[in-house]
Amino acid sequence: MNEENAPFKDVSDESDENKEETSIDIHEIMKERQKIIMGMSKYEKKLMRGLMRGFGNTMILWLISQKRHHGYDIMTILHESSPLDNKMPSASKIYPVLHDLENHGLIEGTWEYQGKKKIKYYEITEEGQKTLSRFKEMAHFAKENQSSLWLDFMRDMLTR
Repeated sequence: MNEENAPFKDVSDESDENKEETSIDIHEIMKERQKIIMGMSKYEKKLMRGLMRGFGNTMILWLISQKRHHGYDIMTILHESSPLDNKMPSASKIYPVLHDLENHGLIEGTWEYQGKKKIKYYEITEEGQKTLSRFKEMAHFAKENQSSLWLDFMRDMLTR
């Protein structure tokens, strides 16, 4: 995947000025998100969590298809992009998903040393790529045939 299409960019090589600018942008986004959350009822928050949970496994598979990740990295990305709350996803939620995806042959983990720590990095397998391709194919089919209530729902929710 080329850099301009990557959803998550590694900012480790950015200058200090760019890092500061990115930090300010993230701060503004977090403030805006918090404003929206504050306006939600308890029940609305519960509905949002349910929607996000339903996408969890597929989103994690998609994240790994973009770039290899380790579990804590995935938790951090999900935390930073969560539209709902500031609570970090727990290991007890993320690692069972990773193990399930690995047990079904959609991702593969390899252990590597990072200093003295041993960390398991996950990469998508050919079968995982095929799975995502089938999902895209189904979405394309539904879009072309204008037959999906789900697509109508997503289009309405994601466009202003």
